[in-house]
Amino acid sequence: MKQAKKTALKAFLGSVVVVIGLNVASHFVHQRFDLTHDNRYTLSQTSKDIIERIDQPLTIEIYLEGNFPSSFKKLQAETKQLLEEYQSVNNLIDIRFINPLEGNESDKLNKAEELYVNGMRPLNITVNEKGKQSQEMVFPWGSAIYGDQKVNIPLLKNTMAMSTEETVNVSVQHLEYAITDAIQKATVSKSKKIAVIKGIGEPADIEVADLLMSLRSSYFIAPFVMDSVSKNPKTTLEQLKEYDLALINKPSKEFTDQEVQVLDQYIINGGKALFFMESVQADMDSLQRNGEMFVYPKGHILGDMLFKYGVRVNLVLVKDEVGTPLKIAVGSQGSQTQYEEFVWKFAPYAYPTSQHPIVKNIEGVKFDFANSIDTLKNNVKKTVLLQSSPYSKTVGTPTMISLQMLGEESNPEEYKGKGNLPLAVLLEGDFTSTYNNRVLPFADKDFKKSGVNNKIIVVSDGDVVRNQLDQNLQPMELGYDKWTNKLYGNKEFVLNSINYLTDDNGLLNLR
Repeated sequence: MKQAKKTALKAFLGSVVVVIGLNVASHFVHQRFDLTHDNRYTLSQTSKDIIERIDQPLTIEIYLEGNFPSSFKKLQAETKQLLEEYQSVNNLIDIRFINPLEGNESDKLNKAEELYVNGMRPLNITVNEKGKQSQEMVFPWGSAIYGDQKVNIPLLKNTMAMSTEETVNVSVQHLEYAITDAIQKATVSKSKKIAVIKGIGEPADIEVADLLMSLRSSYFIAPFVMDSVSKNPKTTLEQLKEYDLALINKPSKEFTDQEVQVLDQYIINGGKALFFMESVQADMDSLQRNGEMFVYPKGHILGDMLFKYGVRVNLVLVKDEVGTPLKIAVGSQGSQTQYEEFVWKFAPYAYPTSQHPIVKNIEGVKFDFANSIDTLKNNVKKTVLLQSSPYSKTVGTPTMISLQMLGEESNPEEYKGKGNLPLAVLLEGDFTSTYNNRVLPFADKDFKKSGVNNKIIVVSDGDVVRNQLDQNLQPMELGYDKWTNKLYGNKEFVLNSINYLTDDNGLLNLR
């Protein structure tokens, strides 16, 4: 008995020593363990590198507080646990969970308006509590605040045709990218410059305002007018070379030979370019106003240059059975106009099938009157980023289009072997100049026949970057359709394209 007591006492004392030793060690060694099967609390090296560079206090405010369903409580809990991992890497990070709708009604309205003005749209959700239902407003957003910089953090990923629970599950997988992206924008100084090409018959600024505002948090953006080419093309080319990327959006005017040479030599010398092209004149506003519309080809604007690089934007429209919805007034009941949704086949819904990081895991992209793109054989690599569905075909122009087509029936046989038409193509490689073995429009002693390894993207629809306007004529979020209350992946696609072209691949691969 005495021996047993001595053994038990030794075991007890040994346990005490171990516990004390672990407590002492914990003051000097901090280690967290991720026991989840998908390692969702293990930060990527990209995130760690960005977090470790923070050298002054960073505040992260999370507005996901209040009375909401269990699915949103899950998003709240997952966000909190992930942010604790950020803190464990750098203790300069301060986390605050805030209920933006606390206080009296006046305070609630003021705070809600402030968040909305800053681009944080709320959600109205139904809460079931003790057998009673109530409507609650939720702001699934956060902010990264670093010095005088404040960047929004979208906690809820925009998805369509998903339940709330499914949306939250997808958003949880997206959290690290959303938070790290905001931290980088708040803490890393901008360095890359984007030239928005002007003087080419492009849309008004307000029609692309949401994209431009989104880009300003990460890039220097400036308009670049091509009019100066006619006076001094060589100087214009040298000025354009100072930019990392040129954005050419929906040109409606043909380029002069001198302007084409400037763009060509910019690309040959390593400048990145993102083209949103349209070869057919078609306007949705005109169609809805008149009920029908004459569609005609505008010509191959920049056609020779893009052809030399390896693509051709065709003078046709893409008609796709997998179209996006269009809401049309079909009658009235009393004083209320009745609307009905129809599938509009000339607005393809391009859901990504490519595994390229630009489009992997993004929502489908909405096109309006898109043209098909042919890829041509040369030494440049082509990657089709977005394409129409297998049940699509081209319609030649000129032609008449009417809203009466909404009710037409289709036969699958008419699409056999005609679908999967490229709508957005990435080109990578050593480009050959459009003016190789040709007379130059203007003399240039530094002219290059071929260039360094480079990359450009060509999209066959300028409306991909067009945002709608609200009732106060203010720009709405890119990809949001106010008529059907649907949000498409247009914004994510365009931002990812620009990230990729400007070599910001760390965050892109994390996403």
